Amino acid sequence: MEESNILTEKDGPVATITLNRPKALNALSSALMNELADALEGFDADDGIRCVVLTGNERVFAAGGDIKQMSDSTAADMVKRESPSPWRRVAKTRKPVVAAVSGFALGGGCELALACDMIVASESAQFGQPEIDLGIIPGAGGTQRLTHAIGKARAMEMVLTGRRVEAKEAFEMGMVTKVVPAESYLEEAKELARTVASKAPLAAQLAKDAVLKAYDGTLDAGLDYERRNFLVLFSTDDKEEGMAAFKEKRAPNFEGK
Repeated sequence: MEESNILTEKDGPVATITLNRPKALNALSSALMNELADALEGFDADDGIRCVVLTGNERVFAAGGDIKQMSDSTAADMVKRESPSPWRRVAKTRKPVVAAVSGFALGGGCELALACDMIVASESAQFGQPEIDLGIIPGAGGTQRLTHAIGKARAMEMVLTGRRVEAKEAFEMGMVTKVVPAESYLEEAKELARTVASKAPLAAQLAKDAVLKAYDGTLDAGLDYERRNFLVLFSTDDKEEGMAAFKEKRAPNFEGK
């Protein structure tokens, strides 16, 4: 029997979802993302749950998308695999979600953390959008949510260079809610979730909705535009080269075609 890609637990009004592909550094396969979306929708429908914590492990939150799965995919394959998109399903979660991030949150992992409502980061956390090194771009909100969080200039640098930022810098940029010692990041996130869960649940949900509406009008269009550009890149030679180089553990040779 295959092990689940996620683990879930309930503690009073707080639910915790743990990404559970440690051997793959919690790479966000389509199976994992669909399980995650299912779990979040289940907790949304559970009146006993008022806030959700999403975490990985101390070494890695999620190191990115599943490159092995994507490397042989065409644009058409990606569209078929993600219809309906689990990322959109995750983003539509009504109840507040707190990301508890330790270690690597790269590529899709960074995008997943940004899709949550608050981020509690371990001092060891590292955030980044290294898709440019694979010949593609962020395709699950990175160009949009990151820009809303930290501004155009800093988001542009992270997206165009693939540079990682450590927890302290991420906090100073406005990307994360708080930075705490590695040994307490998960408990700190759960404590924040318990505080949120202690508030009026409908008010908390509507407060979340109202905050998101501050930029939702342009975000949706931006996400669609980003996704089109992301899918187009699956028809390029540079995508093939970037992902082949990743699997072969060598430097890519991009030719701009």
